[in-house]
Amino acid sequence: MSLNTLFYRFLFCLSLILASIFAAIWFSTFHPADSQQERIYCPQNAPTLSAGQSIKVYNQNVQFMAGKNYVFFYDLPNSTGPDERPSASDINATLNGLAGLIKQQDPDIILLQEVDDGAKRTDHADQLAQLLALLPAEYACHASSIYWQAAYLPHPRIMGAVGTKLSIISKYQISSATRIQLSLIPQDPITQLFNLKRALLDVRLPIKGAAELAVLNTHLSAFAKGTGTLDKQMTKINQRLTSLNQAKKPWLLGGDFNLLPPNSYPLLATGQQAYYEASSAITTLYQQHLAIPTLEATQSKERHRWFTYFPNNTHIKQPDRTLDYFFYSSQLTAHNAFVEQQKSLTLSDHMPLIASFTLP
Repeated sequence: MSLNTLFYRFLFCLSLILASIFAAIWFSTFHPADSQQERIYCPQNAPTLSAGQSIKVYNQNVQFMAGKNYVFFYDLPNSTGPDERPSASDINATLNGLAGLIKQQDPDIILLQEVDDGAKRTDHADQLAQLLALLPAEYACHASSIYWQAAYLPHPRIMGAVGTKLSIISKYQISSATRIQLSLIPQDPITQLFNLKRALLDVRLPIKGAAELAVLNTHLSAFAKGTGTLDKQMTKINQRLTSLNQAKKPWLLGGDFNLLPPNSYPLLATGQQAYYEASSAITTLYQQHLAIPTLEATQSKERHRWFTYFPNNTHIKQPDRTLDYFFYSSQLTAHNAFVEQQKSLTLSDHMPLIASFTLP
């Protein structure tokens, strides 16, 4: 057999091996469509919103129910944080603490980010199901969108399954749920297959005597500085909101935006500025839509009342920045908005933003 024949056979076998590896990675990772319908869980006897009704909305990144006893590897530069996962007892304590806080606040609609589902770090549990089991039965309607999923992630600090989702829980009827894919951080093709697929979850709640309310939930990219990713994600979200305005549909958007308020970069401690752009991409939404907190509130001497983020860092002793927001349609009237900074301090690195809105 000639050397040329051996060489080509070697190339052929190598190609088969590489193709098999790529296929295995592809089929074990998550590949959402640009837009797709999500499954709704809602009994037919759930009540329906009414025109003119006031609703209370709760928004929080629950940090996979880990609590505040950890500094995870990604919390510090160069993945130097000491911790990889929370203990089962801490997860359980956080779930019960979160359920207790929700019951105390008694919101009508709950927006949650970073809810684990099938992840090794949280014992492969469906955390939404665990939370719902602790809440009153009236929280019967919900929908979710996965934005991180892989059967096995070969990261040295993970080495197992990952699964994280956005969830919206409601006391009231949900008629549809749509997942909209947002821009990805530019990376090599293999890394991008394993990385998070950030999304916007758009859930519709029918209103008696009117059309419907659009409730949107998102969690934008972290560690994306200098890539333009957050600008692209913000553009996609703003296009959705503009479309809702043009259709004269009332809407409400909440989430963890991983963005400072406009003009707030100089107000953050120098050591923490490295994670953010000096000019925040969220300015687009502040310029075109109503916001909680207001721009004035984020610049005032009382801005600490609107801090929603308490970093997992032993050198930082209290919440120090705003990363979580509500934006809402001019058809809604907002009142009684606040950040719960007492009972939530031990539950997550994010504090819940809570507000009431009157429907048209």
